[in-house]
Amino acid sequence: MTTPQLDIEGPGAPPRRNGELAFSEPWESRAFGLAVALDASGVIEWEAFRQQLIATIGVWEAAHIPDDESWSYWRCWQDALEQLLLDQGVIGDDDVDRRSEQLAARAPGHDHEHHHHHRHDH
Repeated sequence: MTTPQLDIEGPGAPPRRNGELAFSEPWESRAFGLAVALDASGVIEWEAFRQQLIATIGVWEAAHIPDDESWSYWRCWQDALEQLLLDQGVIGDDDVDRRSEQLAARAPGHDHEHHHHHRHDH
């Protein structure tokens, strides 16, 4: 599986260490692998995803101060991927909510008893 062309610099460029993509959490590499797999199977158009990613990063930067500690390239990556899939009707809002909850449930230091209960408040 060939990896699509990733930006080396600019707003859409992923963090790298020694030329390799830098992931600090397991979910980040999963989010990356998912985007590559969706592109490889023709579900998404890579350039469309790239544009969405850059737009998502731009929105985040507009809403935060520079050097905000909560910055996460891979969170923007995941948000962009979900938005693209929503726009294309590949997944529905419920899928995104469920997936976001699953990711949140895997956050560090989170006790893992809660994610069995499904909230029904809308």
